[in-house]
Amino acid sequence: MEATETKGKLSVHTENIFPIIKKFLYADHEIFLRELVANGIDASQKLRHLASLGNYDGNLENLKLNISVNADAKTITVSDGGVGMTAEEIKKYINQVAFSGASEFIEKYQNTEASKQIIGHFGLGFYSAFMVSAKVEIFTRSYTATAQEACHWSCDGSTTYELQTTEKENIGTDIVLHLAEDSLEFLEKQRLKGILLKYCKFLPFPVAFEGEVLNNPTPLWTKTPSDLTDEDYKAFYKELYPQAIDEPLFWIHLNVDYPFNLTGILYFPKLKKEFVVSKEKIHLYSRQVFITDEVKDVVPEFLMLLHGIIDSPDIPLNVSRSYLQADGNVKKINSYISRKVADKLHEIFKNDRKSFEEKWPSLNLFVQYGMVTDDKFSEKAKAFYLLKNIDNQFFTPEEYQERIAINQTDKHGSKIALYTNDTLKQHTFIESAKKYSYDVIVLDTPLTGHFIQHLESKLEKFRIKRVDADTVYELVPKEEEVASVLSENEQNALKELFTEVVADTEMEVQIASLPADEFPVTLTIPEFNRRMKEISSMNGWDSNMLRDNYKVVVNANHALVQKILSQDDTDHKKRLARQGLDLAMLSQNLLKGPALSDFINRSLELVQK
Repeated sequence: MEATETKGKLSVHTENIFPIIKKFLYADHEIFLRELVANGIDASQKLRHLASLGNYDGNLENLKLNISVNADAKTITVSDGGVGMTAEEIKKYINQVAFSGASEFIEKYQNTEASKQIIGHFGLGFYSAFMVSAKVEIFTRSYTATAQEACHWSCDGSTTYELQTTEKENIGTDIVLHLAEDSLEFLEKQRLKGILLKYCKFLPFPVAFEGEVLNNPTPLWTKTPSDLTDEDYKAFYKELYPQAIDEPLFWIHLNVDYPFNLTGILYFPKLKKEFVVSKEKIHLYSRQVFITDEVKDVVPEFLMLLHGIIDSPDIPLNVSRSYLQADGNVKKINSYISRKVADKLHEIFKNDRKSFEEKWPSLNLFVQYGMVTDDKFSEKAKAFYLLKNIDNQFFTPEEYQERIAINQTDKHGSKIALYTNDTLKQHTFIESAKKYSYDVIVLDTPLTGHFIQHLESKLEKFRIKRVDADTVYELVPKEEEVASVLSENEQNALKELFTEVVADTEMEVQIASLPADEFPVTLTIPEFNRRMKEISSMNGWDSNMLRDNYKVVVNANHALVQKILSQDDTDHKKRLARQGLDLAMLSQNLLKGPALSDFINRSLELVQK
């Protein structure tokens, strides 16, 4: 067959496409390899589909991609064994770019965050080759063509191209990139291999680089869950995150085809008490092509703590974030994933509560985060969220309200849950609560302040106070059962004495009739002030602007307090009162510097006497 040659100009709409690609996508220029490989995968899938319909009866053994480098020639070649193209198809799909014009591109996207993945959305996948190339050649043979009807297309980045017939033994397409001088880094084999491992690790056809197959064409999320074992899921987790130390707690296999297509596997990692930016993120794929691990707009915010894979062809990956946030499918996918996670947790809770309780330390922060940020998740989570007390017993919020109803109800009829966020630091107050037979739960995550407010807003007549709060002694009927051994005049004198001692501290003094074996002096902090400081600190605000406003609670029934009041020497009386106050401050780690030195010296003096 006689060779024919055509020279021409690309579509007038592409007059400025190459500088646009360079300008807007240069920061992500490695993406060219993903786009070209993805095109080869599409071509391979089309040929396999044609064969399944009986429209192609040739050999399918070449359905794989080969990527090779020629350092001397400064070229990279991407080859596939797919459907190939005829001359007419080249003119249609290569010479005409699939959008209305370069001017529209600039107008619509120059001020957005879309630059990362615009190419594929506009049918520009092939043209991403010019991000790194001074010249690009295509050698292609359609599955409908003879060896002599193959085509050779070339373009040097201008708006002119050459197209001629050539010979090619196998069907498929070879794309040869002649690298530009500013992109010679891509001749480094390790650099290319790294990009392929990043974007092409799970492509559905073998991807070979310099003869070595790099990918797993049948990753776990593409398989039927009933065919998989726990060991399969754990092994795949290790494949995704080789550096992970702990095994996942459990996982969810996603598989839905209506009203959108989505598959994937989400793993629950062992979480600590702190928010840590994890390298083991959720990876987003489209038809097994890696897109990004920045999935904030696709999954609910609290699910960012999970690991795994989400694969969906229905997510508009190549557009701006504002478009992504408004997309109907993305919103449905977001809600679906949240619901599936809540259902999975509830299922484990109902089927094996003991196992669920054992996993709770790693789930607590995650579930709190979900409840605080997602109302629909919160509605489901209240059935399986667990409050753990200091005796290591677990209760749902409903169960816990029943537990404390009799003994921890205030004069307004509200149930009062007492909590500690530091069992060691608040040990004195915990022991005091035990004397009243009060129950104390442990809430010690970074979200505690937010979570308490959330829980109080959802549960009627239910309040949560830290065990060292100023409202602990307001619970009834316990306080009413303790009578004061001091007269009203004695109590007034006691208050006047301690008020004078704390005059330089802005602390308020309260005289309380507590059991004789309670501490003589304790410091409490108003619940509202303490909570506001915690929330301010977590949000990065200046919590130092909020005063602690400690309250000095003096136990009128303690023998030491009565001894202080009975002293004739006014100075000694004040010194003993100061000693009682300093002991309370020491228990709160509030004595520092000169105040601590004074306390030590005074203690030595009193012991010697």
